[in-house]
Amino acid sequence: MKFIKKSCALKLFNVLTLLFLFMISSCTLDMTDYEAERNDTVEEVIEFREAIVINQDSYKISIEALNGKFHKGYNEIRLKLSKNNLSISDGKVTFLPIITNEKGEHSSCPHLYNLNYNVTANYYTGYVVFTEESNISNWKLYLNFSQDNKVYKIEQSIEVLKQPNMNLNMTSFTGKDGEQYIIALVAPQNPKVAENNLVAGIYKYNKVEKSETTFPDPTQFSYSEVSNFTLAIDPRMPEPSMGNHSSPNNKDLIQENDGLYHGVVNYTMTGNWTLNFILYNQNGLIIKGTKVSTDFTPGIEGQKSELHINTLF
Repeated sequence: MKFIKKSCALKLFNVLTLLFLFMISSCTLDMTDYEAERNDTVEEVIEFREAIVINQDSYKISIEALNGKFHKGYNEIRLKLSKNNLSISDGKVTFLPIITNEKGEHSSCPHLYNLNYNVTANYYTGYVVFTEESNISNWKLYLNFSQDNKVYKIEQSIEVLKQPNMNLNMTSFTGKDGEQYIIALVAPQNPKVAENNLVAGIYKYNKVEKSETTFPDPTQFSYSEVSNFTLAIDPRMPEPSMGNHSSPNNKDLIQENDGLYHGVVNYTMTGNWTLNFILYNQNGLIIKGTKVSTDFTPGIEGQKSELHINTLF
């Protein structure tokens, strides 16, 4: 009997040892690959630079973005309006991005139409969530500002680049309520192996009847920030070598005063992570998303929610 017990214990020890060695070797290989990818993809950008300059009569419009470029996903913008080098604070600036595809069809993306003026910094602030890169389709900005009892209308072609940072990915989907939604990651740009403040924008397209007004009619291209929803989060490493493991101390995202949704994602190691989401409306009803298995499954790819965003750091 003692011999049988020792034999079983030895077999169990050998199995656990092999499993441990498999996990260590797999993780080491994957982490090396991740590190190589991170050197190419993860760049923290905190400096605003001029992306485009427009001169209209004696007026100058300068639009700044992070690193001076527009990328697919969330972009904070700063617009400076001046005349003869004097800043204008009462221009009532409107901002409308429109993309036109190869068929001549027009659409837009989440944006702040009426820009806000920052008195301290002397510029107008807003955001735009570009849903596509410039390719076959073309993006244009339609800007209006008023001054001296006159409205100035400007069209400006722009280039929207591929988002190189997977931590700023986005997704679009149709909810169970039939509405069109977009979720865009805003922060962190460069996560750490730690608890990270996770920030996202959640937007809904405002459906309207087709109008006969002159193009571009801003009411046809309107989006709104979703209010008082909850974005439940379950981050996991779904690759077979990672076993679908998660992490503790994550916090669901809720809306704060800036209109964005804030929570916590705890990354316990570098690599590919999937942020599995369930989006609840203000009444607690599921708009989109499914629960995923919590089982540890080494060698098997982990399940993903029907609403998720992949990240890499």
